[in-house]
Formats: sequence, C-alpha cells, structure tokens
Amino acid sequence: MALLDIINLTKNFGGLVAIDGLSFQAHQGEILGIIGPNGAGKTTLFNLVTGAFRPTGGRVLYKEENITGFPPHTLAEKGIVRTFQSTTLIPDFTVFDNIVVSTHLLGAPPLWGTLFNTADSRRRNELRFHKATEILAFTDLERVRDELAKNLPHGFQRRLGVAIALAANPELLLLDEPMTGMNLEEIHAIVDLLRKVREKGVTLLLVEHHMSAIMDICTRLIVLNFGKKIAEGGPQEVAQNKQVIEAYLGVKR
Repeated sequence: MALLDIINLTKNFGGLVAIDGLSFQAHQGEILGIIGPNGAGKTTLFNLVTGAFRPTGGRVLYKEENITGFPPHTLAEKGIVRTFQSTTLIPDFTVFDNIVVSTHLLGAPPLWGTLFNTADSRRRNELRFHKATEILAFTDLERVRDELAKNLPHGFQRRLGVAIALAANPELLLLDEPMTGMNLEEIHAIVDLLRKVREKGVTLLLVEHHMSAIMDICTRLIVLNFGKKIAEGGPQEVAQNKQVIEAYLGVKR
C-alpha cells in the first residue's frame, strides 16, 4: 500500500497549467526527491498535497483515504507536515520556545486550566516540554536552546525549521529546499539529520536544488518539467535520462 498516492493531479492558474495530470506514489519509509528546473511545479505540488491550494482536477490519497482539498490543519492532525523555502520561525522566541509552541497537536491546556494551574494543565505542559526537550536532543540543538531564533546562524535556523516540523509528529514530512543557502558542512549535517528522521519511520518528500545531496540521500526521484512528470526512478537512472538532461541543460538547436 502506498502511503501517498497522487492520481492525475492538475492545477491551473487561469490559463497557466502549473501541474498537469501528475501521478506518482510515495511509499512508507522512503526519501522521495522531487526535482526539476525553476518553475517546474514543485512547490505548487507541495501546496496541493498539504491543502494550501485546491486542485483543478485529480485526487490525493493518504493511507488510501481521499484527502483532496482538506485544509492544512486537518492534514497536520493526520500526520502530513511541511517546511517552507523561507524560514518560518518566531524570531523573538528562543529555540526551545519555538519548538514548544509547535507541539500544540499534543494538546494545549484550555485557558481556564492555565489560569488556575490545574493538574490537567500541568500534565499537558509537562508532556509538551518533554517532547520539545527530546526534539532538541534529536536535532542537536541543545547547545542553542536559549538563543533567540533571530540570532541563530542560517544553518541552525534551517535545522530549527525541521525541529518545528517534527514537533507536530509527522508520518509524512514534506521538505521544501531545506538546504537553501547552506555551506557544505551544513549540508552534510542536515543530510545526516534527515536520514535519522527517516530511521524514526517518517516518510520524506524532498524538494531540493542541491543535486549532489539529493542524489546521495534519496531512494527514488520524480522529475518535473512544466508541471509534468518526465522521469521517475533511482538517482543514477534519472541522472542518465535524456529528457532530464535536456530539461536542465537545454537542447542544442
């Protein structure tokens, strides 16, 4: 059974076809790369899967359930979580508090419980703090626990973005260019982290332009061009595909 099944998915913006009859599957426990030139439709695809956009046609199935057009908060509760190209942090919160806030799916205490410091309120907060502490250790952010997010180096900010996504307990994690702006050392560190995430049983969909990293980490690749799938397979198979080479390098006329 596929964890995620994209069936004939289409998205039009007026006369522009951003996603054009796209079909593929993502299987439990894999790291599936989505690659293609700028404007190929990669981020639009993520927006469709996570409910930010409604498709013009086609279906999105998750664990065989039709989730097409479900709102993002419903999909997050079902275990579908994403990161974004731009860093989405609360800049004046500490690293730890950014993660704690993102554990809201574990159940924040009601207002009256917080005001009166009830036993249920204390229990829920302890659960969230424990979860945030675990994620700090898992993502190697303990040393910057009390730093404000806005003061972190870029690589740590991107790592914190992954930590925030993990706080929502994803089963399917969609990562939109998590290595943007990183140096080589930071890229190696985030690749190691993503492998650890996969080993925890999380399935990853990864959009990334850093080709050596994506070829190294992904078990399978989907290649898009102008919203269409032009290739699918293992990294080496895709790298030798004539249509893929033409899409990235152009064709001599």
